[in-house]
Amino acid sequence: FSRRIDRILVAATKADHLHHESHDRLQAIVRRLADRAVARANFTGADVDVVAMAAVRATREGTVRQGRETLPVIIGTPIAGEKINGETFDGKTETAIFPGDLPENIDAVFDVSGADHRQDSADPAIRFVRFRPPKLERTAEGVTLSLPHIRLDRALQFLIGDHLA
Repeated sequence: FSRRIDRILVAATKADHLHHESHDRLQAIVRRLADRAVARANFTGADVDVVAMAAVRATREGTVRQGRETLPVIIGTPIAGEKINGETFDGKTETAIFPGDLPENIDAVFDVSGADHRQDSADPAIRFVRFRPPKLERTAEGVTLSLPHIRLDRALQFLIGDHLA
């Protein structure tokens, strides 16, 4: 009797730190990063899936008008001590931030010769704010509801769904 790995899930976690409009792009970037490993796994007969997910969704989505432009934002409560544009958060105050856009052309992410490459910069090109998980809600009967997530159900279905049927 030998065990065989028949499914591999490559997960881009913390998808709640991006607006859903960027989730497909995040998945494409992660798939590109894992291309060779995915090809080897497929060669051995394993099914491979790539998913942008969040086991616990700490933010929700909204929009903000700035002039004539409507920007997609994520809304959440930054962990105490987190800083955004010089403002330090107390862990209780909710805020909306524009998380930026991932490029439509994922090749731009991997182009180290491009004008946007900031290897010599003292500031990091990417910075993620850490958010508190949401407060657990209860029904009128006092039943605690589950934590919100993004595609955790899809990940579990892919990995163990047939074992539960």
